[in-house]
Amino acid sequence: MRRIARVLLVCFVFAIPWEYSLDLGAPFGNIARILGLATALVAVPALLQSAHMKRLSALHWLTAALYLWFCFSFFWTKSPHATLLHLRWYPQEMMLVWLVWEFTDGANELWSLIWAWLAGSWVLAILTLATFVLSVSQAGQVRFVASGQDPNDVARFLDFGFPVAMLLIGRSGGRIPLALAYGYFPLGFGCVLLTASRSGLLVALVALAGCGLFALVQHPRRVAAGAVAVVVAAGLILTAVPEETIGRLNSVAELWQRGDFNQRVNIWSAGWRAFKEAPVAGHGAGSFVAAAALAPDDTAHNTPLTILVEGGLFAFLPASAILFVCCSAIGRSRRSVGTVLAILMSVWILSSLVGSIAENRITWLFFGIAAVSGRLGRNDRDELSHLFDADLIDCSRERMEVG
Repeated sequence: MRRIARVLLVCFVFAIPWEYSLDLGAPFGNIARILGLATALVAVPALLQSAHMKRLSALHWLTAALYLWFCFSFFWTKSPHATLLHLRWYPQEMMLVWLVWEFTDGANELWSLIWAWLAGSWVLAILTLATFVLSVSQAGQVRFVASGQDPNDVARFLDFGFPVAMLLIGRSGGRIPLALAYGYFPLGFGCVLLTASRSGLLVALVALAGCGLFALVQHPRRVAAGAVAVVVAAGLILTAVPEETIGRLNSVAELWQRGDFNQRVNIWSAGWRAFKEAPVAGHGAGSFVAAAALAPDDTAHNTPLTILVEGGLFAFLPASAILFVCCSAIGRSRRSVGTVLAILMSVWILSSLVGSIAENRITWLFFGIAAVSGRLGRNDRDELSHLFDADLIDCSRERMEVG
């Protein structure tokens, strides 16, 4: 049963980046929800069969505490319906932290999950590119995303794929896997441009810069080829997209000069006023829009502010502790693994400042992978180091032979 649970978990992770593109409607939901529930259902008999469960870490207790506090917030929430919806969604997302922890016994299982993440990012990028190809003739369309997806979310998920691909470049596994890892950089960046997400573009540049600096140290020969591929892909996309798309991307500097960040400053100001009204307990899970008196379609565009408004300081403290625990786990990871995960954490933090991503499954997937990486770095150092750094050792030998 544990083997079946692991297979379902890999499929679950694979579906997360593009989950909203395959939605079967009520009562089933999207593909990631279906696979997540299937994984959870198999996990229970798997645990009963083995009569053993891994000891939970601080990350799991903090996650449980955060969810319980949001449950309590139902008694004083400003938006009971929204709170009930969020209390139903949160376990489906947060359970990833436990599933990854419980069913990842060693480095091989960890790499399977990371490969599944990259493969899912590839699917999201291909769907985005296909949407552009099929709709490029439609007048007036500026932003191109996969069906059912939000442009900012797509850009954000694609940005997360850059450090994931960089992580897998150091994992020896044949020419095809290596080509998939390298090929994601030009494809992913080109699709970020298609979304016309200005925040996504800025985060992508940061992610590519971090990956480039890492690769410059570990794989100096391949940096130039990768950079050329990214530039060529960007050039091809920019010559094919409508002028309005390019104009929107070029307005990044204008947003900075005006200082409103596309009305985000006004939203943040309204959110801060709402936080000051209930700084300790918050206004209830999912109540940001109601508490800040915003339009129904608005979002906070800021993860820390969302937590402060909805859960107050009592939610912000465990949420901050979760982030600290994940950073500590990354610090315990072995060698290059920790470095690339630190780049991914930087990308996540930047994304959290311009988007509300606490409720994304990909957030809790990342936290779960960071926790497992820290556990393996502490308990199984030789195995993790060998699996990741074999390719780096080969590169060092090549440099010595050239020298």
